[in-house]
Amino acid sequence: MSDPKSRLAVALDYPDAHQTMKLVDSLGQTCQWFKVGMELYYAAGNDIVRQLRDRGFDVFLDLKLHDIPNTVAGAVRSVTQTGAALLTIHANGGAAMMTAAAEAAKAPGSPRLLAVTVLTSMDAAQLEGTGITASPADQVLRLAKLARQSGIDGFVCSAEEVASVRAATGPDTLLVIPGIRPAGAAIGDQKRVATPAQAIAHGASLLVVGRPITQAADPAAAAEAILDEIAKAHSI
Repeated sequence: MSDPKSRLAVALDYPDAHQTMKLVDSLGQTCQWFKVGMELYYAAGNDIVRQLRDRGFDVFLDLKLHDIPNTVAGAVRSVTQTGAALLTIHANGGAAMMTAAAEAAKAPGSPRLLAVTVLTSMDAAQLEGTGITASPADQVLRLAKLARQSGIDGFVCSAEEVASVRAATGPDTLLVIPGIRPAGAAIGDQKRVATPAQAIAHGASLLVVGRPITQAADPAAAAEAILDEIAKAHSI
């Protein structure tokens, strides 16, 4: 993933297809990857994935599947029909659920699975509120190791944990990092954030950026600035 465009996914956090494609049009060919999350997918369904794929873009479908093993395996099989390249499941679903998902994803044309560890909107206090007394860093590493043992070779974590997850899972692991904020950008509802350069330096494979691009006065220029930072960080 040496090309900066292959290391940036723009999060399309919009409530409908019209606003989404308006933003996509404003970016032109600046970006190659787009992330479709629950808000957009529940509003526009598979058609939005098809529209992006028809334009030659790669789609990261961020549905964070978390249910009983049979249901999640079925969802993976259904998503295979969309042509999405990446799909998220929740590592908190446990080993049996992740193993079932990994088995379903062996079918031709299946998306590569990413296990979501600890959401970047959560800090130690919020994690403790759910009954988990481990630090976010320790919990991320625990879930990543469990997911790896269950057949999942890609993970979503914050930039704070990417170095330890990379060391524990190896150089071929796909590490997708949300919570990316260029210097000076508003943090919003995120807790564990980093700049693009910091995340790449720590071993990130793919950066997910939403509001710093989608809410910018000039989204294409904002994306280009992040791509330039990725290129410079990768060349160091």
